[in-house]
Amino acid sequence: SPLACTMLADMGCDVIRIERLSPSGNALGDQLGDIGVRSRTTIAVDMKDAEGQSVVRSIVDRADILIEAFRPGTAERLGVGPERFVESNPGLVYVRLTGWGQDGPYSMMAGHDINYIGLTGALEAIGERDRPLPPLNLVGDYAGGSMFAIVRALAALVERSRTGKGAVVDVAMIDGVDSLMTPIKDLADLGVWTERRSSNLLDGGAPFYCTYRTADGGFMAVGALEPAFYSSFVAGLGLAEEDLPNRFDPSNWSDLEITFADAFAEEDREHWTRVFDGTDACVTPVLSLSEAQDHPQNRARDNSLAGAHRVEALEAVLEDAGMAREDIDALVAAGVVASR
Repeated sequence: SPLACTMLADMGCDVIRIERLSPSGNALGDQLGDIGVRSRTTIAVDMKDAEGQSVVRSIVDRADILIEAFRPGTAERLGVGPERFVESNPGLVYVRLTGWGQDGPYSMMAGHDINYIGLTGALEAIGERDRPLPPLNLVGDYAGGSMFAIVRALAALVERSRTGKGAVVDVAMIDGVDSLMTPIKDLADLGVWTERRSSNLLDGGAPFYCTYRTADGGFMAVGALEPAFYSSFVAGLGLAEEDLPNRFDPSNWSDLEITFADAFAEEDREHWTRVFDGTDACVTPVLSLSEAQDHPQNRARDNSLAGAHRVEALEAVLEDAGMAREDIDALVAAGVVASR
Protein backbone atom coordinates (compact mmCIF):
# COMPACT_ATOMS: atom_id res chain seq x y z
CA SER A 1 0.00 0.00 0.00
CA PRO A 2 2.81 2.56 0.52
CA LEU A 3 3.70 2.36 -3.18
CA ALA A 4 0.07 2.73 -4.25
CA CYS A 5 -0.25 5.88 -2.16
CA THR A 6 3.07 7.20 -3.45
CA MET A 7 1.98 6.71 -7.05
CA LEU A 8 -1.31 8.50 -6.36
CA ALA A 9 0.59 11.34 -4.67
CA ASP A 10 2.97 11.61 -7.61
CA MET A 11 -0.07 11.95 -9.87
CA GLY A 12 -1.28 14.93 -7.86
CA CYS A 13 -3.46 13.43 -5.13
CA ASP A 14 -3.33 14.94 -1.64
CA VAL A 15 -2.37 11.93 0.48
CA ILE A 16 -2.56 11.69 4.26
CA ARG A 17 -0.91 8.70 5.91
CA ILE A 18 -2.28 7.63 9.29
CA GLU A 19 0.04 5.39 11.27
CA ARG A 20 0.16 3.91 14.76
CA LEU A 21 1.07 6.28 17.55
CA SER A 22 4.06 4.28 18.73
CA PRO A 23 6.45 1.89 16.95
CA SER A 24 5.38 -1.74 16.83
CA GLY A 25 8.55 -2.94 18.52
CA ASN A 26 9.43 -4.81 15.33
CA ALA A 27 12.37 -2.76 14.07
CA LEU A 28 12.49 -4.47 10.67
CA GLY A 29 8.73 -4.16 10.25
CA ASP A 30 8.79 -0.47 11.13
CA GLN A 31 11.62 0.14 8.66
CA LEU A 32 9.81 -1.73 5.88
CA GLY A 33 6.71 0.30 6.60
CA ASP A 34 8.64 3.48 5.84
CA ILE A 35 9.91 2.32 2.44
CA GLY A 36 8.74 4.54 -0.39
CA VAL A 37 6.78 6.85 1.92
CA ARG A 38 7.03 10.26 0.27
CA SER A 39 4.84 13.05 -1.06
CA ARG A 40 2.35 12.83 1.78
CA THR A 41 1.49 14.15 5.20
CA THR A 42 1.96 11.57 7.96
CA ILE A 43 0.19 11.77 11.30
CA ALA A 44 0.13 9.31 14.19
CA VAL A 45 -3.12 8.34 15.92
CA ASP A 46 -3.93 6.03 18.83
CA MET A 47 -6.48 3.88 16.99
CA LYS A 48 -7.33 1.95 20.15
CA ASP A 49 -8.69 5.13 21.70
CA ALA A 50 -12.29 6.10 20.93
CA GLU A 51 -11.26 9.71 20.35
CA GLY A 52 -8.50 8.55 18.02
CA GLN A 53 -11.01 6.56 16.00
CA SER A 54 -13.21 9.63 15.80
CA VAL A 55 -10.26 11.64 14.46
CA VAL A 56 -9.68 9.09 11.71
CA ARG A 57 -13.36 9.05 10.76
CA SER A 58 -13.35 12.85 10.53
CA ILE A 59 -10.46 12.69 8.08
CA VAL A 60 -11.96 9.87 6.02
CA ASP A 61 -15.33 11.63 5.86
CA ARG A 62 -13.67 14.20 3.58
CA ALA A 63 -11.63 11.76 1.51
CA ASP A 64 -12.19 10.37 -1.98
CA ILE A 65 -10.19 7.18 -1.41
CA LEU A 66 -9.20 5.21 1.68
CA ILE A 67 -6.60 2.46 1.34
CA GLU A 68 -6.38 0.07 4.31
CA ALA A 69 -4.19 -2.98 4.58
CA PHE A 70 -5.35 -4.63 7.82
CA ARG A 71 -6.24 -8.28 8.19
CA PRO A 72 -9.96 -8.89 7.65
CA GLY A 73 -12.08 -7.55 10.49
CA THR A 74 -9.42 -5.29 12.01
CA ALA A 75 -10.76 -2.06 10.54
CA GLU A 76 -14.22 -2.94 11.82
CA ARG A 77 -12.87 -3.56 15.34
CA LEU A 78 -11.15 -0.17 15.19
CA GLY A 79 -14.37 1.54 14.21
CA VAL A 80 -13.29 2.49 10.70
CA GLY A 81 -14.81 -0.29 8.60
CA PRO A 82 -16.59 0.65 5.38
CA GLU A 83 -20.04 0.54 6.97
CA ARG A 84 -19.12 3.53 9.16
CA PHE A 85 -18.92 5.77 6.09
CA VAL A 86 -22.03 4.72 4.18
CA GLU A 87 -23.95 7.78 5.33
CA SER A 88 -21.19 10.23 6.23
CA ASN A 89 -19.24 9.78 2.98
CA PRO A 90 -21.34 7.80 0.46
CA GLY A 91 -18.91 8.59 -2.37
CA LEU A 92 -15.92 7.05 -0.59
CA VAL A 93 -13.87 4.48 -2.52
CA TYR A 94 -12.76 2.11 0.25
CA VAL A 95 -9.84 -0.02 -0.97
CA ARG A 96 -8.98 -3.11 1.06
CA LEU A 97 -5.48 -4.10 -0.06
CA THR A 98 -4.15 -7.39 1.32
CA GLY A 99 -2.10 -10.35 0.18
CA TRP A 100 -4.71 -13.10 0.46
CA GLY A 101 -7.93 -11.09 0.13
CA GLN A 102 -10.88 -10.71 2.47
CA ASP A 103 -11.95 -14.37 2.39
CA GLY A 104 -10.61 -17.86 1.85
CA PRO A 105 -8.71 -20.23 4.20
CA TYR A 106 -5.53 -18.09 4.10
CA SER A 107 -7.23 -14.70 4.61
CA MET A 108 -6.21 -14.40 8.29
CA MET A 109 -2.64 -15.64 7.79
CA ALA A 110 0.38 -13.38 7.66
CA GLY A 111 2.33 -13.35 4.43
CA HIS A 112 4.75 -11.48 2.24
CA ASP A 113 5.34 -11.08 -1.48
CA ILE A 114 7.31 -14.33 -1.70
CA ASN A 115 4.34 -16.25 -0.24
CA TYR A 116 1.76 -14.68 -2.53
CA ILE A 117 3.71 -15.33 -5.72
CA GLY A 118 4.56 -18.81 -4.44
CA LEU A 119 0.89 -19.73 -4.18
CA THR A 120 0.01 -18.44 -7.66
CA GLY A 121 2.61 -20.32 -9.70
CA ALA A 122 4.67 -17.24 -10.47
CA LEU A 123 7.58 -18.01 -8.13
CA GLU A 124 7.88 -21.59 -9.37
CA ALA A 125 8.45 -20.21 -12.87
CA ILE A 126 11.19 -17.73 -11.90
CA GLY A 127 14.78 -18.46 -10.99
CA GLU A 128 17.51 -20.96 -11.60
CA ARG A 129 16.92 -24.51 -12.73
CA ASP A 130 17.59 -25.93 -9.27
CA ARG A 131 15.44 -23.50 -7.24
CA PRO A 132 13.00 -20.59 -7.53
CA LEU A 133 14.28 -17.10 -6.73
CA PRO A 134 12.09 -14.17 -5.60
CA PRO A 135 12.17 -11.29 -8.13
CA LEU A 136 12.52 -8.72 -5.32
CA ASN A 137 8.96 -7.90 -4.21
CA LEU A 138 7.99 -6.41 -7.54
CA VAL A 139 5.51 -9.04 -8.70
CA GLY A 140 3.16 -9.55 -5.75
CA ASP A 141 3.43 -6.46 -3.56
CA TYR A 142 3.94 -3.78 -6.19
CA ALA A 143 2.52 -5.07 -9.48
CA GLY A 144 -0.12 -7.48 -8.20
CA GLY A 145 -1.06 -5.31 -5.22
CA SER A 146 -0.30 -1.61 -5.49
CA MET A 147 -0.81 -1.21 -9.23
CA PHE A 148 -4.02 -3.21 -9.25
CA ALA A 149 -5.24 -1.15 -6.28
CA ILE A 150 -4.62 2.07 -8.21
CA VAL A 151 -6.46 0.79 -11.27
CA ARG A 152 -9.42 -0.42 -9.23
CA ALA A 153 -9.57 2.79 -7.20
CA LEU A 154 -9.48 5.07 -10.22
CA ALA A 155 -12.05 2.92 -12.03
CA ALA A 156 -14.33 3.25 -8.99
CA LEU A 157 -13.92 7.03 -9.10
CA VAL A 158 -14.96 7.03 -12.75
CA GLU A 159 -18.02 4.97 -11.85
CA ARG A 160 -18.76 7.38 -8.99
CA SER A 161 -18.80 10.27 -11.45
CA ARG A 162 -21.80 8.57 -13.10
CA THR A 163 -23.65 7.26 -10.06
CA GLY A 164 -22.47 9.41 -7.17
CA LYS A 165 -21.82 6.25 -5.17
CA GLY A 166 -18.52 5.00 -3.86
CA ALA A 167 -17.45 1.37 -3.58
CA VAL A 168 -15.70 -1.16 -1.38
CA VAL A 169 -12.88 -2.71 -3.37
CA ASP A 170 -11.23 -5.99 -2.32
CA VAL A 171 -7.73 -6.10 -3.83
CA ALA A 172 -5.78 -9.31 -3.16
CA MET A 173 -2.19 -9.58 -4.32
CA ILE A 174 -2.76 -13.22 -5.26
CA ASP A 175 -5.54 -12.11 -7.62
CA GLY A 176 -3.31 -9.49 -9.20
CA VAL A 177 -0.45 -11.94 -9.70
CA ASP A 178 -2.84 -14.49 -11.17
CA SER A 179 -3.94 -11.87 -13.69
CA LEU A 180 -0.33 -10.95 -14.49
CA MET A 181 0.39 -14.61 -15.18
CA THR A 182 -2.36 -14.84 -17.82
CA PRO A 183 -0.03 -14.73 -20.86
CA ILE A 184 2.24 -17.40 -19.37
CA LYS A 185 -0.74 -19.62 -18.57
CA ASP A 186 -1.96 -19.14 -22.12
CA LEU A 187 1.42 -20.29 -23.44
CA ALA A 188 1.21 -23.34 -21.16
CA ASP A 189 -2.28 -24.12 -22.46
CA LEU A 190 -0.90 -23.97 -26.00
CA GLY A 191 1.81 -26.46 -25.07
CA VAL A 192 4.69 -24.05 -25.69
CA TRP A 193 5.60 -23.46 -22.04
CA THR A 194 7.13 -26.14 -19.86
CA GLU A 195 7.00 -26.10 -16.07
CA ARG A 196 10.77 -26.54 -15.91
CA ARG A 197 12.45 -23.26 -14.94
CA SER A 198 15.00 -21.66 -17.28
CA SER A 199 13.73 -23.77 -20.16
CA ASN A 200 11.34 -21.40 -21.90
CA LEU A 201 11.31 -18.42 -24.20
CA LEU A 202 11.01 -15.72 -21.53
CA ASP A 203 12.48 -17.26 -18.37
CA GLY A 204 16.15 -17.22 -19.31
CA GLY A 205 16.08 -20.55 -21.08
CA ALA A 206 16.30 -19.15 -24.60
CA PRO A 207 19.86 -18.09 -25.51
CA PHE A 208 18.50 -14.99 -27.25
CA TYR A 209 16.53 -13.85 -24.18
CA CYS A 210 18.87 -13.97 -21.20
CA THR A 211 21.98 -12.35 -19.74
CA TYR A 212 25.66 -12.89 -20.51
CA ARG A 213 28.77 -12.20 -18.46
CA THR A 214 31.37 -9.90 -20.01
CA ALA A 215 35.15 -9.94 -19.62
CA ASP A 216 35.07 -7.49 -16.69
CA GLY A 217 32.44 -9.42 -14.74
CA GLY A 218 29.55 -7.26 -15.88
CA PHE A 219 26.45 -8.48 -17.69
CA MET A 220 24.56 -7.69 -20.87
CA ALA A 221 20.82 -8.25 -21.26
CA VAL A 222 19.76 -9.81 -24.56
CA GLY A 223 16.15 -9.71 -25.76
CA ALA A 224 16.57 -10.52 -29.43
CA LEU A 225 13.25 -12.27 -29.99
CA GLU A 226 12.13 -11.12 -33.45
CA PRO A 227 14.09 -12.25 -36.54
CA ALA A 228 15.35 -8.78 -37.46
CA PHE A 229 16.49 -8.13 -33.89
CA TYR A 230 18.19 -11.52 -33.71
CA SER A 231 20.05 -10.84 -36.94
CA SER A 232 21.29 -7.53 -35.56
CA PHE A 233 22.34 -9.22 -32.33
CA VAL A 234 24.31 -11.97 -34.06
CA ALA A 235 25.98 -9.47 -36.37
CA GLY A 236 26.98 -7.32 -33.39
CA LEU A 237 28.76 -10.31 -31.88
CA GLY A 238 30.68 -10.73 -35.11
CA LEU A 239 29.01 -14.05 -35.94
CA ALA A 240 27.48 -15.28 -39.19
CA GLU A 241 23.84 -16.25 -38.71
CA GLU A 242 23.98 -18.87 -41.43
CA ASP A 243 26.69 -20.69 -39.48
CA LEU A 244 24.50 -21.04 -36.39
CA PRO A 245 21.99 -23.81 -35.66
CA ASN A 246 18.25 -23.19 -35.84
CA ARG A 247 17.38 -21.05 -32.82
CA PHE A 248 13.74 -22.15 -32.77
CA ASP A 249 14.73 -25.71 -31.91
CA PRO A 250 15.24 -25.87 -28.12
CA SER A 251 17.65 -28.76 -28.58
CA ASN A 252 20.08 -26.21 -30.06
CA TRP A 253 19.79 -23.72 -27.22
CA SER A 254 22.65 -25.13 -25.18
CA ASP A 255 25.11 -24.88 -28.09
CA LEU A 256 23.92 -21.37 -28.97
CA GLU A 257 24.28 -20.24 -25.36
CA ILE A 258 27.88 -21.45 -25.28
CA THR A 259 28.65 -19.65 -28.55
CA PHE A 260 27.14 -16.38 -27.38
CA ALA A 261 28.73 -16.65 -23.92
CA ASP A 262 32.17 -17.16 -25.45
CA ALA A 263 31.71 -14.08 -27.64
CA PHE A 264 30.61 -11.82 -24.78
CA ALA A 265 33.46 -13.05 -22.59
CA GLU A 266 36.01 -11.63 -25.01
CA GLU A 267 35.26 -7.96 -24.23
CA ASP A 268 34.10 -5.86 -21.29
CA ARG A 269 30.62 -4.47 -20.72
CA GLU A 270 31.53 -1.01 -21.97
CA HIS A 271 32.70 -2.43 -25.27
CA TRP A 272 29.47 -4.32 -25.85
CA THR A 273 27.44 -1.30 -24.82
CA ARG A 274 29.16 0.74 -27.53
CA VAL A 275 28.58 -2.03 -30.06
CA PHE A 276 24.86 -2.34 -29.46
CA ASP A 277 23.83 1.20 -28.51
CA GLY A 278 21.72 2.70 -31.27
CA THR A 279 20.95 -0.68 -32.85
CA ASP A 280 17.79 -2.80 -32.92
CA ALA A 281 19.52 -5.82 -31.42
CA CYS A 282 17.68 -5.40 -28.10
CA VAL A 283 20.94 -5.66 -26.17
CA THR A 284 21.64 -3.36 -23.22
CA PRO A 285 23.94 -3.33 -20.20
CA VAL A 286 22.71 -4.66 -16.85
CA LEU A 287 23.20 -1.67 -14.55
CA SER A 288 23.35 -1.37 -10.79
CA LEU A 289 20.96 1.02 -9.04
CA SER A 290 23.63 3.70 -8.78
CA GLU A 291 24.67 3.27 -12.40
CA ALA A 292 21.07 3.40 -13.58
CA GLN A 293 20.59 6.84 -12.04
CA ASP A 294 23.37 8.22 -14.24
CA HIS A 295 22.40 6.55 -17.52
CA PRO A 296 21.56 9.12 -20.25
CA GLN A 297 18.19 7.52 -21.02
CA ASN A 298 17.09 7.64 -17.40
CA ARG A 299 18.37 11.21 -17.03
CA ALA A 300 16.43 12.20 -20.14
CA ARG A 301 13.25 10.78 -18.60
CA ASP A 302 13.99 12.47 -15.25
CA ASN A 303 13.35 9.24 -13.39
CA SER A 304 14.48 10.55 -10.02
CA LEU A 305 12.29 10.29 -6.94
CA ALA A 306 9.78 13.08 -7.34
CA GLY A 307 8.66 13.83 -3.82
CA ALA A 308 9.50 14.13 -0.17
CA HIS A 309 7.71 13.95 3.14
CA ARG A 310 5.09 16.68 3.33
CA VAL A 311 5.63 19.17 6.13
CA GLU A 312 2.07 20.26 6.81
CA ALA A 313 1.40 20.65 10.50
CA LEU A 314 -0.80 18.14 12.26
CA GLU A 315 -3.10 21.03 13.16
CA ALA A 316 -3.67 21.88 9.49
CA VAL A 317 -4.69 18.30 8.67
CA LEU A 318 -7.19 18.11 11.52
CA GLU A 319 -8.57 21.59 10.89
CA ASP A 320 -9.23 20.53 7.30
CA ALA A 321 -11.15 17.60 8.80
CA GLY A 322 -13.44 20.09 10.54
CA MET A 323 -11.96 20.01 14.03
CA ALA A 324 -11.67 23.10 16.22
CA ARG A 325 -8.23 24.24 17.33
CA GLU A 326 -8.97 23.80 21.04
CA ASP A 327 -10.13 20.21 20.43
CA ILE A 328 -6.95 19.49 18.50
CA ASP A 329 -4.81 20.87 21.31
CA ALA A 330 -6.66 18.68 23.79
CA LEU A 331 -6.08 15.54 21.70
CA VAL A 332 -2.37 16.33 21.38
CA ALA A 333 -2.09 16.96 25.11
CA ALA A 334 -3.86 13.66 25.81
CA GLY A 335 -1.44 11.77 23.55
CA VAL A 336 -4.16 10.62 21.16
CA VAL A 337 -2.61 12.22 18.08
CA ALA A 338 0.87 13.39 17.17
CA SER A 339 2.88 14.74 14.27
CA ARG A 340 5.28 12.40 12.50
